[in-house]
Amino acid sequence: MTATPTVYVTRKIPEAGLARLRDRYEVVVRDEKLPPSKAHIERRLADLDADGLVCLLSDTIDADVLDASSDLSVVSTFSVGYDHIDLEAAIERDVAVGHTPGVLTETTADLAWALLMTCARRTVEGHAYVEADEWETWGPTLLTGPDVHGATLGIIGLGNIGTATARRAAGFEMAVRYSGRSRKPDREAELAEVGVDATYVDREELLAESDFVSLHVPLVESTEELIGASELRQMPDDSILVNTSRGGVVDTDALDTALEEGWIARAGLDVTDPEPLPGDHPLLRHAPSRLVVTPHIGSASIGTRDRMAEMVAACTEAGIEGEPLPHSARQDAGL
Repeated sequence: MTATPTVYVTRKIPEAGLARLRDRYEVVVRDEKLPPSKAHIERRLADLDADGLVCLLSDTIDADVLDASSDLSVVSTFSVGYDHIDLEAAIERDVAVGHTPGVLTETTADLAWALLMTCARRTVEGHAYVEADEWETWGPTLLTGPDVHGATLGIIGLGNIGTATARRAAGFEMAVRYSGRSRKPDREAELAEVGVDATYVDREELLAESDFVSLHVPLVESTEELIGASELRQMPDDSILVNTSRGGVVDTDALDTALEEGWIARAGLDVTDPEPLPGDHPLLRHAPSRLVVTPHIGSASIGTRDRMAEMVAACTEAGIEGEPLPHSARQDAGL
């Protein structure tokens, strides 16, 4: 290890984290918009003899990357997820791995509701209508949409974010249904305290009975294309689908067909498959009247992103100093 340890950051993160790292280390930041290639990360780690690496979810961190610098002692990812990092390889090389769990729960739930409300009240479509100079007068049927208050909200995946999303339904006096691998009495009790009566049902019943369906499951083998043609056909034709989890949870081609043929009314997506979604992708022909897409901004509040940066910095510091990480991916993965 050099006298002043070096940290390489694959893309610029909020200054709240960078300033903390600069107080103690030599920090090199790749200031470009697009993700680097794996070869680029390897080359920079080797050139810098880096002690720490701060990466993003879009970076592949495998054995080759971990071997690029013999001084590398910690990898910290600016994300909750860490499936882009080979944890087994990190363990073999005694490289600590940090991440940012828990911090984005409430902010992502906020965005789920933003998409739900946007689709229900057709705000993006309304803006486009005004911008196109089509607003000539008030009309009794102009841009009408479904009520949110008193409607039924279906939550698929009652984890932290799903629970936070369900909690917000209290203010709209909604009926809440949820499905998942098993019933969660503790979550039901937590929601009951704020006036939400969350009822566990199977997925088929949830899809059939919900006015709004919000997805909050991780992308694993069992959830890949969890929502496909069969599931979309089970939903009411005036229902709205919201996805802030992972793009691969929804079969994109099936959703395209569902919007085209009117199996459901609208969809609000913060995640897509593929991601990023190209501007000429066929799915976007439904926007904005039947589709609203945001560019994976579930955690994009200033406060949340600052806290994520601070957590990344804390993990990086601990790893370089040989101390236990405050947020260890290896520990959270049970490894």
